[in-house]
Amino acid sequence: MIYVHGAGHFHPENVIDNRFLEDLDIGCDATWTLERVGIATRRTVLPLDYIRSTKNGNVVAANEAALYSNAETGAFASEMAIKRAGILRSEIGMVISGSCTPQFSVPAEACTIAEKLGIEAYSFDISSACTSFLAQLNYLNTVKPECLPDYVLLVCPENNTRVIDYADRSAAVLWGDATSAMVVSTKIKSRMSFSQVVMNSSPAGWDAVKVPFGKHFVQSGRTVQTFAIKKSVGLIRGLREGLSFEKNASLKYIGHQANYLMLESVCKLAEISPQSHFSNVQDYGNTGAAGAPTVLSQNWDTWKSGDVIVFALVGAGLTWGGSLVQVGEGK
Repeated sequence: MIYVHGAGHFHPENVIDNRFLEDLDIGCDATWTLERVGIATRRTVLPLDYIRSTKNGNVVAANEAALYSNAETGAFASEMAIKRAGILRSEIGMVISGSCTPQFSVPAEACTIAEKLGIEAYSFDISSACTSFLAQLNYLNTVKPECLPDYVLLVCPENNTRVIDYADRSAAVLWGDATSAMVVSTKIKSRMSFSQVVMNSSPAGWDAVKVPFGKHFVQSGRTVQTFAIKKSVGLIRGLREGLSFEKNASLKYIGHQANYLMLESVCKLAEISPQSHFSNVQDYGNTGAAGAPTVLSQNWDTWKSGDVIVFALVGAGLTWGGSLVQVGEGK
């Protein structure tokens, strides 16, 4: 069992709406985009004038132009999570980061985030593309509690618009930036906990989604979407099998925030009602590994005792995984 003491999120202030993308003259009018992927707006760490003038043709230059680093957005989200947890930064005994687009191969990005926060603790990265958050949980789930500190900080800084080619409408309409953070413990109980963490991979599909160093994001869109829907539905059904209630009477669902139409397909096939489905992709775009945990964080004050939330995530690799979040009494 992994107990959640606090969750946090950060979205940069610059908004990419569908009209902005239409004005780039890349073949995606505002209505087409909304009907195609169900996304109305996204956030970016890049200046909007920079995207207009360059369409982000140079990935290296984008890192220079970005308003925030991964370390900075990681610290912003972490500050919220630590405040909600009601602990001191000095009580964090481990920091784990994971991202689709880390800014460093060396050192571990967790070290840069910890430094921004003034935390002196063992810091390292566990990255599994859009399933990085679950990979982090899965790692903690395999370690004996006595081998871990009281509190661990999990961070997913996903400022992926830096690698998006804004001359490529298939990528431009999807991606946005966000960072998630969570203070968890395998020792100290809280009202919210993760259980039944499962992870799997099919390396044969490694080249279906990729970001080569110094180059733009590319994916086999149709192949990836079919894979995502199939695996998500299977994860939901598998996790739900052990629950005592019928179908989704008390079940909430948070999926991989790839695009809203994909999520609607998953909900229909898995028999999840609109009232039980929580998402933010409509307003923030695909934010990689940060997507699902930011949904949990944005609804932090609305979760009630008795709620059971199923996470079903997919990512490059190809990877997929899921977990149940159970909410009990208390603050």
